[in-house]
Amino acid sequence: MTERFVTRGFVGRRTAAGPGSVADRIPPGQYLTNDFPVLSAGPTPNVHLDTWTFTLTSETGAKHSWSWPELQALAAEDITVDLHCVTKWSQLGMAFRGVSLDVLLEDVETSADFAFVRSYGGYTTSLPLEDVQDGKAWLAFGYDGEELPAEHGGPCRLLVPHLYLWKSAKWVNGIELRHDDEPGFWETLGYHNYGDPWREQRYWGD
Repeated sequence: MTERFVTRGFVGRRTAAGPGSVADRIPPGQYLTNDFPVLSAGPTPNVHLDTWTFTLTSETGAKHSWSWPELQALAAEDITVDLHCVTKWSQLGMAFRGVSLDVLLEDVETSADFAFVRSYGGYTTSLPLEDVQDGKAWLAFGYDGEELPAEHGGPCRLLVPHLYLWKSAKWVNGIELRHDDEPGFWETLGYHNYGDPWREQRYWGD
């Protein structure tokens, strides 16, 4: 069983740094919590596993889809990460289980620069494609040894721990690969387009 630890010094799954001091792991303007606050842009959708799908769509329109059993059949790993919310809380050493986006992108031919993420319930967000590659992002379906709770994005959420948590879309069901960037839900409402917690990129202009 593989376990990854992601910290501020994270540069890839083969060279991930170990945990540093607590102070070194909390970005500027953040406070430490032992809770996992529930914050969502809308109501929690009721997602059934027998109809759940995740679809990667390339910039040419080619689609690659996985059902829930097909996702579970892929190589999964345990990941320990620090998460940072734009509302200024951080929690350290959170234990998830999921499938790396690298596994899903392995057979996808693309020259795209951006990943536009869609979720059940209509939520969207956008990231540079390089920020979901090379061991930086996962489809997470387990948390703390259990199934990921619905209020935290279950059955499956995107996990991109090096960016503010709104980029880690809950209830994810697809990613569109694009040449051009398109702001998602929170980005259109004034949140920063990238969202690096270490540079305090909370809002446009930060």
